[in-house]
Amino acid sequence: QVDAVMAELSLSHIADKIIGSHTLVGISGGERRRVSIAAQLLQDPKVVLLDEPTTGLDCLTANQIVSLLSELAHRDRIVIITIHQPRSELFKLFDKIAIMSFGEMVFCGSPMEMIAFFNDCGYSCPEQSNPFDFYVDLTSVDTRSKERELETYSRVQLILSAYRKSEIFSKVLAAIERTRCMKELPPIPFKNKDSPSAFYKLWILLRRTTRNFSRDKMGIIMRLLQNLLFGLFVAFFLLRLRNDLVKGAVQDRVGLVYQCVSAPPYTGMLNAVALFPPLRAISDQESKDGLYKKWQMLLAYIVHFLPFSVISVAIFSTFIYWTTGMYPDASRFGIFFAVILASHIIGELLTLVVLGVVQNPNIVQSGVVLLNSAGVVVGTGLLRTMDEMPTPFKILSYLTFQKYSSEILIVNEFYGLNFTCGGTNSSMAINAACIFSHGIQFIEENFPSALSQFTINFLILYAFLPGLAIIAILSFKIRDTFIGRQ
Repeated sequence: QVDAVMAELSLSHIADKIIGSHTLVGISGGERRRVSIAAQLLQDPKVVLLDEPTTGLDCLTANQIVSLLSELAHRDRIVIITIHQPRSELFKLFDKIAIMSFGEMVFCGSPMEMIAFFNDCGYSCPEQSNPFDFYVDLTSVDTRSKERELETYSRVQLILSAYRKSEIFSKVLAAIERTRCMKELPPIPFKNKDSPSAFYKLWILLRRTTRNFSRDKMGIIMRLLQNLLFGLFVAFFLLRLRNDLVKGAVQDRVGLVYQCVSAPPYTGMLNAVALFPPLRAISDQESKDGLYKKWQMLLAYIVHFLPFSVISVAIFSTFIYWTTGMYPDASRFGIFFAVILASHIIGELLTLVVLGVVQNPNIVQSGVVLLNSAGVVVGTGLLRTMDEMPTPFKILSYLTFQKYSSEILIVNEFYGLNFTCGGTNSSMAINAACIFSHGIQFIEENFPSALSQFTINFLILYAFLPGLAIIAILSFKIRDTFIGRQ
């Protein structure tokens, strides 16, 4: 069907070209206008309405568009257009022309009937004039002065009165009456009855989304390396983790965990705010046209960004884990990677949830940043221990994914570590900083339940992924219903 529509609108030669935007050069204005018409024809509608499709186009392209629409109108379709300053050559392409003035139908009939009608009214179009311009000017009200307004309004009323007394108007009324008296009106199929399956629609949306985003090479590079750029800064600042308490063995690790809990969700949020709103705008329009549901575009985007998230987080995790010298164990690295990946994806999913109900991306960005910051403060226990935290905040912490990710990372890094204090021969009791000799002591004092609930925390963290995905789909279903009523 797509190939047929592209052939019908002479678009096959630009099938693989970028449409373009204000910043990206793509196809021409006329070709872009034909693409917008083609998108509507995908439903195979019997009635097509176009609002000034030639505005902003050069004369040649405007002629091509109107000629194309005329051809479509003679292929068992009704094409209704409003047109601004058409050329005189297009006059005979229209089957019927309607002129309105001050909300009144001044004339409606064929081009030849129009010429005859205005001739009978005493307003013959001069030979060298454009009939469109002449008749529209004739039926317009000039508001530049009170005298001109009264004069031109009176003329319009005379023409209107003449039209309503004409045989042309009588024919229109008779045709309307015949249609109203028909017992069975002919059906008007606005789209194909055999709609593709939901899975096939999802596949098409995924393929289109991936193809469009893949054209932005710099955007792809930034999506893959954005977490690494943050990791470079942290690694340069931190250099190498040490086991000496005097040299910040605990403080450095706590700070690194804090950064790893707070930053990946933020980069995920930036991706969603930057990439999804244009897709949301497209889905708002195309779902109105009945091509698919909004949640299907959302699901296609989620499937699209997952591989990018995995690769980006894998690059970041590999670099930061082994460069800074975190616990040297392959299985621990796997847990670290899994936690960072979940946090990054949760940040993007949380943003998608908000984008389903909030239109302005700037407001969404500010709101999700605040949610992420609040989750880090309340949930991690790294700024204030859970024992010292007020009861309401303790309860709220269980609703934050940062609580579970931070506890997993703390256990993953501190369990099994042995600390020194100012050198191997120094006494632990001499220096006030030397309060822990083993990492498990730090865990038991600051996160007493983290060790026993390690597996549960991991499962709860990953439960956020399907939970937020379902909430996002529901938010877009609500959006679908709300916009559908507008």
